[in-house]
Amino acid sequence: MKYLYYPGCSLEGSAREYDLSTRAFLTAIGAELVEIEDWTCCGASAAEAVSQNLALALPARNLALAEKMGGSNEILVPCSACYLNLKAVEEKVKHDVDLLDRINSILAVEGLHLAGRVRVRHLLEVIVRDIGPDLIAKKTVQPLEGLSIAPYYGCQCLRPYSVFDDPEAPQSMTPILEAAGAAVHHWDMGGKCCGASHMNTKMAVGMELVRSILSRARGADAVVTVCPMCQMNLEAYQGKISKLDGKNLAVNVLYLPQLLGLALGLSEQEVRLDLNLAVTAGFQQKLRHSEPVPA
Repeated sequence: MKYLYYPGCSLEGSAREYDLSTRAFLTAIGAELVEIEDWTCCGASAAEAVSQNLALALPARNLALAEKMGGSNEILVPCSACYLNLKAVEEKVKHDVDLLDRINSILAVEGLHLAGRVRVRHLLEVIVRDIGPDLIAKKTVQPLEGLSIAPYYGCQCLRPYSVFDDPEAPQSMTPILEAAGAAVHHWDMGGKCCGASHMNTKMAVGMELVRSILSRARGADAVVTVCPMCQMNLEAYQGKISKLDGKNLAVNVLYLPQLLGLALGLSEQEVRLDLNLAVTAGFQQKLRHSEPVPA
């Protein structure tokens, strides 16, 4: 398993633990990542408000760089927002030759050309389809027994490109978590929006969306995510929402590769639990008391 790797901006800043745990987990599972040379921001959600050409050219530049590198025709993207932007360009140029020509006229300024040969894949899709529960079970040495985990997918890895799961009732994490020994907290919030895009404009709306997710996660030991914005939203506002709601809605929040990395025997330092905002000492103690698989 070899992939060209696009980390994106968040994973070099506020979501550093997502990047480091992704690299550590995939190395432990036997996959090879080759970071795209000279990658740049995908434009996130800001570029489209400025210019449609900019919103297309920024992700297209990264696709063109990946094509130029070669070695693999698959780009692995952990960040859901980055995945959505890169995937959108991949899909659009398949069906619109004029658009591809327009993008290439922009890229030509830098001496780049996009042919449309690369395939953009979310980290979760790679875990589900390429790695799969059987390999996870085989590689697990520290089963997550006694832990109830709520799988949270968010919006952008599922919509509008429902490549590997049902956006209305996502289930792809369930067999992966069970293979690592965890019990799955069954709920209907996995594919709901966390409200991240509302926090700077309609904070009351965003807070209510976070509150609804946290309240339905009660009874779970942790929520696992695959999106930096979801992770930040669910971590950062727990205290404020608990105070407003009059009840403790705090819950541990981890990235999926952090949790799977721990099951594979990686240390808390290797998956950088120290960088998470919402991981309690009690949860860490529970992790340390799980029984290792006999050699």
